[in-house]
Amino acid sequence: MEWMARGAVIAVALLTVAGCGGGGGGGGSGSIAGGSSGSSNGSSNGTYTAGVFQPSSSYANQCSSTFTQNMFLRSWTNELYLWYSEVPDRDPGSSSTADYFAGLKTPAITASGRSKDQFHFTYSTAEWEQLSQSGVEVGYGAEWVLIASTPPRQVVVAYSEPNTPAGTANVPRGAEVLLADGVDVVNGNATALNAAFFPETAGETHTFQIREANNGPVRNISLTSVAVTHKPVLVSSIIDPTGMPVGYLLFNDHIATAEAQLVSAITSFRNAGVQDLILDLRYNGGGYLDLASELAYMIAGARTAGQTFERSVFNDKYPNTNPVEGGALTPTPFWSTAQGFSVTRGTALPTLNLNRVYVITSSNTCSASEAIINSLRGIDVEVYQIGSTTCGKPYGFYPKGNCGTTYFSIQFEGRNAKGFATYPDGFTPVNSPDIGSVDLPGCSVADDFTHPLGDTDEARLQAALSFRASNNNPQSCPAATGFTPGITFSSKMALSGTEGEMLKAPTRTNRILRE
Repeated sequence: MEWMARGAVIAVALLTVAGCGGGGGGGGSGSIAGGSSGSSNGSSNGTYTAGVFQPSSSYANQCSSTFTQNMFLRSWTNELYLWYSEVPDRDPGSSSTADYFAGLKTPAITASGRSKDQFHFTYSTAEWEQLSQSGVEVGYGAEWVLIASTPPRQVVVAYSEPNTPAGTANVPRGAEVLLADGVDVVNGNATALNAAFFPETAGETHTFQIREANNGPVRNISLTSVAVTHKPVLVSSIIDPTGMPVGYLLFNDHIATAEAQLVSAITSFRNAGVQDLILDLRYNGGGYLDLASELAYMIAGARTAGQTFERSVFNDKYPNTNPVEGGALTPTPFWSTAQGFSVTRGTALPTLNLNRVYVITSSNTCSASEAIINSLRGIDVEVYQIGSTTCGKPYGFYPKGNCGTTYFSIQFEGRNAKGFATYPDGFTPVNSPDIGSVDLPGCSVADDFTHPLGDTDEARLQAALSFRASNNNPQSCPAATGFTPGITFSSKMALSGTEGEMLKAPTRTNRILRE
């Protein structure tokens, strides 16, 4: 089964010795959009002429030559890249394939100063197939958050999943890792730290010294890596502060098992008469788009009837057809029945029939999670945002393998029922000092690692409840503390007011469509 993914990030360890710049260079003349003059580079496998493109299929899987691999990537980009007309047309004989691909993207930047294309990367095909087909991810069950990835580093635990080595060892939220295999996390050797934090195989045992939040006890623990089974709905509870039940749902991954867990949670909320929902997506990087559609339906119900959840738009060469799969472009609807991930296909889904929702977000809220926000706004459901600016991934791609490497290059964007997809700088609470983001009503609140997730004293959940109790009065918001790209941000802060980057595999940081 072929599948496509929207807006992935590179799941690499970021425990680096020093910061490093992005790859890809400019140079050359003209652009992929056209231009008929330029140098040529003769080859027994073809000739490069600026502005002239042969079909990518004529160069596919010709692996003995760097030139032919680069010519394949050049033509493939010209055919499918969303912003093909903005890509400099560089001589494919001028650099290695890795460097050449890094430059096959738009050099444009967004209003906040970030690259317009942040999601351009590669995987070895063997590694990608293992990740995407088996779904197996080796680890301890602790989700690490990198508050600072360069010395002086800081790594804390966002949460530990049940029935995993970290869960069994009672590694709590907010625990700061001081040593890994005896190596100082703050200033120690990056290679040794990466080996400990990110084991490559099951059965590896590594030692960690942790200090629990609020200047708690220091403990030494040993963790042995396993194939982790994630629990996507980690917390589902009903909060009743004023006699009007509020549902709280911590949803961390759009993976197959989430379908049954979401149905169970929403059913319990409906049966309890829940009148408002706080949907916590702060650590949800994405996954299957159909699950995002199902959850959006379960929130909004009747309001979704006959509406589009999301429509894929390719570059201007393909206004009505899907250039990869062929056939007419078909929008994703709001699914009112289960799609067969972990609930019998065709089963009617429960719904809360809400006309508003409170969403907790962070810079780790991406892709399919952002699609929930965008799609609900597309049918005039009021979305209130508590937390930090989301990552900004309205784009997508079909992974493409060639000569042992799988390439990811943006090929389309996902638009809601109103045709909107312009949030490359993310969604942000209106009181944050944002640059270029789409403002939503709500409160900018930093992550709070000193309280358990779902605790009503946890800063973001507390702010959501207070905002709701104030009848959504912006004056009820605390002073803005949430992270916003483009704003000077000190990563070394108290854990009750900070943010970091969570590293997940690309199967958990995409929008994935199944055929």
